[in-house]
Amino acid sequence: MDERDVRLLKAIAELETGSPERLHEATDIPISTIHYRLNNLREEGIIENDRYDIDLEELGLGVTVLIEVHADYQGSYESFADRLLTVEGVTNVYFTMGETDFIVVARLSDSGMVERLIAEFEQLEGVERTDSTFVISAIEERDALQSYELETLLEELTDE
Repeated sequence: MDERDVRLLKAIAELETGSPERLHEATDIPISTIHYRLNNLREEGIIENDRYDIDLEELGLGVTVLIEVHADYQGSYESFADRLLTVEGVTNVYFTMGETDFIVVARLSDSGMVERLIAEFEQLEGVERTDSTFVISAIEERDALQSYELETLLEELTDE
């Protein structure tokens, strides 16, 4: 993988499309090169399907860390969550009840990035402490709708 591949994957994630024309506009990479590289990324298993889902493990972001953030912050929890999202590698932030104020999910490449991430959290005003958990193996990661039977969704989400 080289710089062009990374630029393409970043553009796919930001634009939420694999349209070669849109990717060309965003990256200035020639359309014919985009077609070639997208095919190679599919063959390598980095692009998983026609929705352009990216296999983060294959890409090199295979370390998942769950971080409990204990905080004492001023202002709204939304504003504080926005500060947590400024840390590179953070993919999800959840505001929670109980002893933990926020749970953060991060996808990283190695333990050095984990160390950097925790150091950045410690520098954020309002972060009292963190508790981190390495994910050894993702047993199943799926979209929310995949976890329900169609009948349940119809019962819970329709007005009928």
